[in-house]
Amino acid sequence: MHIVVCIKQVQDPDIPPRDFKVDEEKMVVVAPANVPLVISTFDENAVEAAIQLKESKGAKVTVVTLGGDKAKDALKKCLAMGCDEAVLLQDTAFDGSDAFGVARALAAAIRKIGAFDLVFCGRLSSDWSYGATPLALAEALNLPSVTQAQDIEIKDKGLRCERALEEGVEVVDVSIPCLLTITNEMNTPRLPSVKGILTASRKQIPLWKAADLGVDPGSVGAAAATMELTKLYKPVFTGQCEFITGETLEEAAENLALRLRADKII
Repeated sequence: MHIVVCIKQVQDPDIPPRDFKVDEEKMVVVAPANVPLVISTFDENAVEAAIQLKESKGAKVTVVTLGGDKAKDALKKCLAMGCDEAVLLQDTAFDGSDAFGVARALAAAIRKIGAFDLVFCGRLSSDWSYGATPLALAEALNLPSVTQAQDIEIKDKGLRCERALEEGVEVVDVSIPCLLTITNEMNTPRLPSVKGILTASRKQIPLWKAADLGVDPGSVGAAAATMELTKLYKPVFTGQCEFITGETLEEAAENLALRLRADKII
């Protein structure tokens, strides 16, 4: 069994709000100094799910991402956790790609990697939280997909998956090959071991450009984006406090009720 995991490197979602900055003119998020990027939260769950299948079924795990030189750190961490191979898609032609452009690049990379059985992605990215790239990738690869998988079981020539829904759990069967998006209910990602870190540090990560993938530069990048970003800003939240008083607790409660009714809150 060969599992391909697609990951994304993002800003650390746990940074203090004061360190989160936006360049409104360029419409980009400004990375805080001296704060390393991290693997998107749900993507780590996807990596862990793949490694667990590797350990139980003898699978091979290849991790793929698209990004700059710093994205190698994310791939190295995945290798240290237990993934077998890693590929970095790096080309200025990919800059500004939307979810569909990224999906086209990832689909081309997966085809280049060769035969595979499963593709795992996180259910959402920790930055934009669109959740569109995995489904666009499934369409580009012509694969059946199951979203928000919180448990998987190999059955015959397919999988039985539990989907985490707001109203409960849905159980579905899907044939292999297929694409799954993984939720945090699936597992708790492991920490890399010292041995894994040392092994990963010696691993060479190939860099694939658009030409290596046979990707038309016109189908990726900002020019091919179907979403137009018109404004990006950090909202300012303000609050106002007003004390409702009275001579007694009963009077204060009555005054509060009258004020809430006047403001049409009740």
